[in-house]
Amino acid sequence: MSEHLHDASWRTAITATLHCLAGCAIGEVLGMVIGTAFGWGNAATVVLSIALAFLFGYSLTMRPVLRAGVALGAAIPIAFAADTVSIAVMEVIDNAFVLIIPGAMNAGLSSALFWGSLVTSLALAFVVTVPVNRWMIGRDKGHAVVHGFHQHTDL
Repeated sequence: MSEHLHDASWRTAITATLHCLAGCAIGEVLGMVIGTAFGWGNAATVVLSIALAFLFGYSLTMRPVLRAGVALGAAIPIAFAADTVSIAVMEVIDNAFVLIIPGAMNAGLSSALFWGSLVTSLALAFVVTVPVNRWMIGRDKGHAVVHGFHQHTDL
């Protein structure tokens, strides 16, 4: 049995998933708000939300890596290796949830249905992604790639 370099505890997986969720939530909420405010269709809004979720997710992952002195060109592939699977799982779950809730995508920004479905979708995505991250960390993949760059005070 190979020795894993990183703790694959539930606590570590939850911390990694919260880190990923922060970036995803910023991008997802911003994309949904922009798409809804401009009256875009569901497809355009979802594509923007996904693109922004990946952008913000990777950006938050790269912060501690860049602070550790890693060059931008080297930090980008580290972020991709660390968060691509986690962000992808979150995006599939949260967008699918919002799309299946009747009227959620067409509800206005002042609607409880819009915000309730968005918050619920992110919570569901978190719950589904935690075991994925735990499995990946236990195999020195995903968040384990950047674990050494994080200060324990960073999210």
